[in-house]
Amino acid sequence: MSDRLLGLVRGRPARILLIALLLCLPPFYLDAFWLRIGLFSMAAAIGAVGLSLLSGTAGQLSLGHAFFLAIGAYGYSYLAGEPGPGLPPVLAAVCAVLLAGAAGGLFSPVAGRVKGMYLGIATLALVFLGHHVLLTWDSVTGGFNGRSVPPLEVGGFSFDSSGSELVVLGVPFGAEERLWFLGLALFAFTWFTAGGLLRGRPGRALSALRDSETAAAVMGVDVARHRSAAFVVSSMYAGLGGVLLALAFRRVVPDYFSLALSIDYLAMIVIGGLGSVAGATAGAVFVTALPLLMTRYADQLPLVTAPGSGEGSVGPTEAARYLYGAAIVLVLLYAPDGLHGLARRIRARLRRPRPPAPDRAPAPPSPSPSQPAAAAPTKEHTA
Repeated sequence: MSDRLLGLVRGRPARILLIALLLCLPPFYLDAFWLRIGLFSMAAAIGAVGLSLLSGTAGQLSLGHAFFLAIGAYGYSYLAGEPGPGLPPVLAAVCAVLLAGAAGGLFSPVAGRVKGMYLGIATLALVFLGHHVLLTWDSVTGGFNGRSVPPLEVGGFSFDSSGSELVVLGVPFGAEERLWFLGLALFAFTWFTAGGLLRGRPGRALSALRDSETAAAVMGVDVARHRSAAFVVSSMYAGLGGVLLALAFRRVVPDYFSLALSIDYLAMIVIGGLGSVAGATAGAVFVTALPLLMTRYADQLPLVTAPGSGEGSVGPTEAARYLYGAAIVLVLLYAPDGLHGLARRIRARLRRPRPPAPDRAPAPPSPSPSQPAAAAPTKEHTA
């Protein structure tokens, strides 16, 4: 009976339930700073999963991920805010994700015909074009100063502390605590949909397309259509991440959605492991949390100064970029499949049964005193 119970605990549904329960505990024990790190990490993980599907699974390089994140963030802010249509926040969030997917669909003919580095250069134009639009379209984006983000409301419940006071188990729930559970729900949706996509026929088709286009075409895979579809799906995940990012920041500004953000997302999927949902999540947490932690503990770290300390000093953001740049080099040299592959190999090594120790050969029995020893051969004498 105990072995059966232990097997149930070790089963996959039980592990998922245990992880879900553990992820629900931080709002009851952590302060707002750690919750904001978690929110930013979840938003980054949603976008990184989309880029991992495109670059890791389909083998398509994209440097324009920040553009689709901006569409999701600004799309929600405009559609749900004033000035703007003033749509219900849930409808505005859904429309923002669809708007990011539509933008990816408009670019998908290029993604269907261009591959590799050439697609990366083509998507690079999206970042500069999007940044110019965000700065100049003042009536929608608010220009250089950006615009505030209206809080999300579902059935009269607001994910903001400006509404009615909420106390759960003696803990007051502010904006960070409420958004934490929203972020968990969106991240769980991303995790399971992306995992199902990878395990299904579309994922196998994209993997075959990444390995060999000729072989995939021979097997009946429509190369251009699957490339375009991967780009659209990746754009929609980026739009969803942009919505959660806007809700966590509460204000969106154009300078955040620059080329540096696209490079950060590439670093996430390379460090975590290309083509892996868990790897993209691990890389997103690492790249997102590192500069925030270094900013908070800058006065306790060697060679790192607090922000605004003057020219010639290394700030926490620059130091964090140096560190995960070094992490990319180490991953490419020693763990090409990223943190996820490294963890998988460690688990496999720990689960591998150890071979039994070789037994020592038994020593030859010593002759007993009662048994006469064999007579030594006599030397023959020659004449």
